[in-house]
Amino acid sequence: MPRRVMLQGAEPGAQVPAHLTSVPIWLIGTDTDCSNKTATGKVVHKGPLVSLASHSFILKAVIQEEDSSRSASINVVLIGELAEDFSRAVNQGDVVVVSGFSVGKSPTVHKDGLHPFNLLLSGDAACVYVSPPTPPPPPPLPPPIPSSSSPPDAPRSSPAKKRSSTLPAEVSRTTQAPKYTYSCLGDLQDGSVVNVYGVVVFFKQPFKSRGTDFCSTLKITDQSEQKIACTVFRDKLEDHPQIFRVGDIVRLHRVKVKMFKDSMTLINTFGFSVLAFDGAEGDPVEPRTSSRSFHLDQEDRRTVEELRTWAASRGLLLPTTPLCAARPKDYFDLTCQLLAKAPMDTTCTLLRVWDGTRCAHPQLKVIVERSAVEGPTSFSAARERLIADVLVYDNHAESARQLKPGDFLRIYNLRAIPGASRAAGPPPGGRAEEDASHLGFHLHGGTAFSRGIRVLPENSPAVQDLKRVMEAVPQEDEDDFSEMNDSQLLEVWSTPPQSPEAEAMEVSSGVCVSERSCGHDVSPRSLSEVKRLHPGGVHHVRVQLRSYEPVRLHQALKLHCSKQDVPDDELVASLFSEASKDPGPCAAPPWALSGQVLVPGDSAASPGRSLSVLLSTDFLCEDTKRELIFLSGATLEETCRLAAGYRHVVPVRSSGGHMTLLDLSAPFLLRGRKRSYGCKRCSQVAVREPLFPEGLVRINEKLVAEALGVEPLQFVLLMKMKLQDASDALDVFLWRGAESFFGVAAEDLAANQEAQDGVRQTMDLLCPAGGSTAERPWMDLCLTAYRGEDEGGRPQTCYQIQHSAVTRPP
Repeated sequence: MPRRVMLQGAEPGAQVPAHLTSVPIWLIGTDTDCSNKTATGKVVHKGPLVSLASHSFILKAVIQEEDSSRSASINVVLIGELAEDFSRAVNQGDVVVVSGFSVGKSPTVHKDGLHPFNLLLSGDAACVYVSPPTPPPPPPLPPPIPSSSSPPDAPRSSPAKKRSSTLPAEVSRTTQAPKYTYSCLGDLQDGSVVNVYGVVVFFKQPFKSRGTDFCSTLKITDQSEQKIACTVFRDKLEDHPQIFRVGDIVRLHRVKVKMFKDSMTLINTFGFSVLAFDGAEGDPVEPRTSSRSFHLDQEDRRTVEELRTWAASRGLLLPTTPLCAARPKDYFDLTCQLLAKAPMDTTCTLLRVWDGTRCAHPQLKVIVERSAVEGPTSFSAARERLIADVLVYDNHAESARQLKPGDFLRIYNLRAIPGASRAAGPPPGGRAEEDASHLGFHLHGGTAFSRGIRVLPENSPAVQDLKRVMEAVPQEDEDDFSEMNDSQLLEVWSTPPQSPEAEAMEVSSGVCVSERSCGHDVSPRSLSEVKRLHPGGVHHVRVQLRSYEPVRLHQALKLHCSKQDVPDDELVASLFSEASKDPGPCAAPPWALSGQVLVPGDSAASPGRSLSVLLSTDFLCEDTKRELIFLSGATLEETCRLAAGYRHVVPVRSSGGHMTLLDLSAPFLLRGRKRSYGCKRCSQVAVREPLFPEGLVRINEKLVAEALGVEPLQFVLLMKMKLQDASDALDVFLWRGAESFFGVAAEDLAANQEAQDGVRQTMDLLCPAGGSTAERPWMDLCLTAYRGEDEGGRPQTCYQIQHSAVTRPP
């Protein structure tokens, strides 16, 4: 092979013959004239040298064009002696210029997502020019300090040894940093190879696949609200995404989009890399990766911060549960430290862990031979009360054998089993206390629900929080510790206790709670249990409010008949303004008298103006003339001023010389601050003479609506809430039971500022803005499950809060 190695630091192609011209990789095709043409790229993959039956060789490599904004990559197939020489002389990272090639279709384009064509090099005309990567320059040497015995102009001796030219990792990362383009998850196209950012909403720890690789799966989302699954196959565990919990953020490079069962999936391709970040706002933007050569600039950090803020607003970052908040039958994630472990048999391992808090329930204690324990075999009585015995089974028992005492762990989908010794039988190799009231902790086999164990690095924010809790535990005085309040430790965790003592603490502190008013005789359930049951039942739950929508109260008020939102003042004002600009002539009907009314101005400089009104002849006496007027040509502001003095104001306009109502998007009746709306679908509007019962002293909305042919809409309050407990989170609706929940009528909310302030204060208590989870009270609620449909018409189970009311302790 005519190999020509350029000098270090020379530009690629410096020794290429002048009659050859370069062609961009992305322009190469079967119709390309390859004579006297070259292609230049960096060797990003170099395959093995394969011997053929004809005593020849073949080698496949991938080169990537670095100077192009398209970052095009193409397969290069070398045959014969050229392949043998390439294998010896060229290394990954070298920049090569190839000439004398032909172009053929790539049979792997749908698999690797690279260029649709290959470069084929064989025969005497093929040639490869190689430029090894330029080594980093050595750091500058400090000037030597002249000897006191040497004159200032004396020649300086050269140093005896040269300094190392190895640069720190951070320097090597930032040299010649590539520019990456990232795709929104909502814009992915089948078959494309992309780079993406996303917030993790589901993940599984890596597990052994049927082949030689480990497999990990996750599902991510971003501001597009699109959820995309991702499958990663890598032979080394450290090359998989280092995800610690739901809400973490990942950056995926070079993943291919594929359609699978009518949904998009991302699959790692050649050159795949991944970074993971903690999803909590305010934490340092430190990537988790095993790679030593990754690029991270300010734009990347800004993207991570934006995703953190967005994920926090959606409640995607789920907290872990400390031991003191564990309840019977719950599944939860536990962050803890391993103190000791012992093998029970080939399918079960005992882990003795603690997190600085004390379980509120008596615990199952597993007794094993002291000789089988790795780590301390005994602890003080105070410390023993804080330790939980966790039994891990099947595939997790094998991975648990690799753990070391002192490791910080996160155990996913750990189950708290009441009467565990009787439910599961005594663990093999040991015995357990025989008391059905005791709580045992089991990690079952399999990978469902992200089940598994992960070792956390000591510099992770979760471990730092855990250490602060542990440091608050007294080391000597057991009596002082036994009287400690777990809520003090939980402030560090930002996770509230889930025990009767915690409820008593909340009530005594005056925090808002709730109570059920139903007569259902059902036992309380966790949210994870509720979600597993079929629709049609009633459930009692104890939960917190994680988030709710809409945040603006006026958007929660609905007009029930057509399920339309209450129009905002801007829309209503525009309808009044349009009608007032050109009122037009409006002949008074026979049953009404026309007149003028003075609308007071908003200041002395604006004395007001006169507007046309119509008054029914039935209301001419002194006692009733202010009961009902028809007002035309007024703006919304003027109409509201008149409504303060007249009990019933009907806004009208002229249509063809006759009086008619405004569009029913505007209120058809104003009574003080209250506005009444009509249904466009059900109303048959006709401004007729009001016919009221004989002897009627006062009229009401219903009578006016009947006279105008309007079907009035009813105000209802509709909110969507996300509830949470230690086991899961659940979306529920507050609708039919909203008035009893807040203790106020929806109609009053539409007009009464005091009622609106009361609801806002209640929501601020249930879900304080920017507050920790520990500050949120627990609510005892009654939920009704029923069958509904989503926006796509697919069946789903819906939940509604009923028979529940927010109360404030006296």
